[in-house]
Amino acid sequence: MSASDLPDELWARVLELGAASSALGFRDLCCLAIASRRLGRLSLHPALWSALLSRDFPSQSQPSSSSSTSTSQQQQQQQQVHPKSLYKTKFERHKVRIAEARRRAVFEAEARVLACRRRLAELEESMRAEGERMKAAAQELDNLERVRRASVALNVWQPQVVHGRQKQLVQQCTVSVDSRVSDLNMELKVCKQQIATYKNSYNKEKHKLNDYEEALKRAKYHPLQDSHTSGIINEPRAKRKKLK
Repeated sequence: MSASDLPDELWARVLELGAASSALGFRDLCCLAIASRRLGRLSLHPALWSALLSRDFPSQSQPSSSSSTSTSQQQQQQQQVHPKSLYKTKFERHKVRIAEARRRAVFEAEARVLACRRRLAELEESMRAEGERMKAAAQELDNLERVRRASVALNVWQPQVVHGRQKQLVQQCTVSVDSRVSDLNMELKVCKQQIATYKNSYNKEKHKLNDYEEALKRAKYHPLQDSHTSGIINEPRAKRKKLK
């Protein structure tokens, strides 16, 4: 006995069981509709699409008790429309909602990436400023060390020309060398600690940026334009077809 010998009642029951058990989806019904005239006629049975409506759009299929009047009017209108047309309408609305959700996810991911890049730029500027400050302190410290050595050398015999230069160098220094050297050493220490803190924050932000960029790529990635139905129906992409 071949499949073509089965009566329509048995085929209809098989399709109903498939729709009720989630083994049969709207794409399968669309494929069956173009397989043969007989299956095309059976796949249009209202009970099948009503089952798919209740299964794939449960929150929209079951009305709330607070709007009984408007719900009864909607039910009367829906009874005049084939369940397949209702399914198609809700399916298209679902596509729009999924597309909007994807756009929001992309915008949010782009905002996180831009904020992270701004933070990295701020940290780079802070590290550059601290580096310049540390460089200036190191240069001043080097000059003070030269003044200190020159003040010590004044008490030691040396040629008059060298003695004059060292005396001039000492006279140009208007601050207490020992006190200023201590302050500069402390400033260098603080600069190094601050730069280390900035580098630590920079590395963390860099990791965040990599994660945010990966999340942005995932949010933008949709190889099939009709893949937005995965939220209600998980089927192999090879079987996805446009609902007609």
